[in-house]
Amino acid sequence: MLTIFIGQHSIVQSQILSLQEAEDAALKNFNIIKAKSNYAHASQAVIAQTKREALPNLVISAQQDYGTINGQNGPLFGFGGYGVASSGPSLPAQNWNAAFGALYLANIHWEFFAFGRVKERVKTAESVFERDNLDLRQEQFRHQVKVAAAYLNLLAAQRITRSLQNNLDRADTFRLVVTTRAVNGLIAGVDSSLANAEFSAAKIALLRAQDAEQQKASELAVIMGTPEKLDFLLDTLFITKIPAVIGDSVSVPQNHPVLAYYGSRINVSDQQRKYIRTLQYPAFSIFSVYQTRGSGFRPDYANDQTAYHPQYLEGIKPVRSNYLVGIGVTWNITTPLRVHQQLTAQKFISEALRNEYEQVVQQLTAQQILAETKLKNAVSAYLEAPVQVKAASDAYLQKSVLYKNGLTTIVDVTQALYALSRAETDRDIAYNNVWQALLLKAAAVGDFGLFMNELEN
Repeated sequence: MLTIFIGQHSIVQSQILSLQEAEDAALKNFNIIKAKSNYAHASQAVIAQTKREALPNLVISAQQDYGTINGQNGPLFGFGGYGVASSGPSLPAQNWNAAFGALYLANIHWEFFAFGRVKERVKTAESVFERDNLDLRQEQFRHQVKVAAAYLNLLAAQRITRSLQNNLDRADTFRLVVTTRAVNGLIAGVDSSLANAEFSAAKIALLRAQDAEQQKASELAVIMGTPEKLDFLLDTLFITKIPAVIGDSVSVPQNHPVLAYYGSRINVSDQQRKYIRTLQYPAFSIFSVYQTRGSGFRPDYANDQTAYHPQYLEGIKPVRSNYLVGIGVTWNITTPLRVHQQLTAQKFISEALRNEYEQVVQQLTAQQILAETKLKNAVSAYLEAPVQVKAASDAYLQKSVLYKNGLTTIVDVTQALYALSRAETDRDIAYNNVWQALLLKAAAVGDFGLFMNELEN
């Protein structure tokens, strides 16, 4: 446990949060990543479901009924599925004799050949699963970069707050000196007013920095999935060293997580096109039915309308059976006309996805070039920062001594104080900017290890 000063310099007991710990928490807690993981699991389940669609249809049915069996010569159509399947003799008059009946059957239907339709459907489901997996991977990569950027932004905000606190302390000390000398009549009273104004300006600047720090802390907490925690104590490694891979140049690889995801979208579209093509061909099927019936009406009922048994057990007992085995082919000959347009539309979709892929390649290439430039500029600023701080510190010390001896004005001292505060702020973010540039480079080339590996060196 360590003691740090945050907010208005209240003492808080907290534990150092390393960047790796922040990354682990974000990947574990962030709901968008959880959602894409569930999408990938759903796609995996669809693969199994698609494979099982190739199994034969096996239907077992049993029904037991009670009713009359009056028949009538004449055509009819059970429009909409409404109608009864009663069968019996065509009698000269209606009667209401009723008995029980039963039907038991088993039906098998298997579409055993359809020019690779099932195979292509399975491949399409597998390509969707691969796409969703790569979507999860690129989302994790993007989020890792976001967490690292938010971590560095918060660290920079904390360092700026610390620099402005030091500036406030110097302004307060200087104000006390000026006020004491003014009270003793050694300097003009207006100098104490200027010193008070400088102190107030330094305090306002500190409050603004603290507000910005809290905002950056909130942003980091949200993407870590812990919005209730804001008192972060960060690793100071990023302000004590710079990465060693500054001069290494890396091109954008084809296995970049973002490029891999966009490539998988093209693969899904191409696979869907192959599947759609199979829809224009016929399908060959094997089918078989075994059926058993029972009836309470005896075979001579047509001649004797009293020849029936109204008892339940007599009606449901199987007495007649039939079986049927066959092979068939079904083909809607107008389907190729419709499928042709589907293939054309899918072709254009694939081309559009390729256009998006090329656009992402161009963006990543431009980002990689920009990252190289930013990295060089950040290193140059890092080398100049100590020189600036040393010069500003010497100038402030000189102006302070001269003022105390009445050899310069308070305006010169406040200008030197401002220059020192600005130099310290530039120094604090110089280290951070180098790491930020390296992070931009890692994002461009799709290798987050390029950034994280530097933390272990």
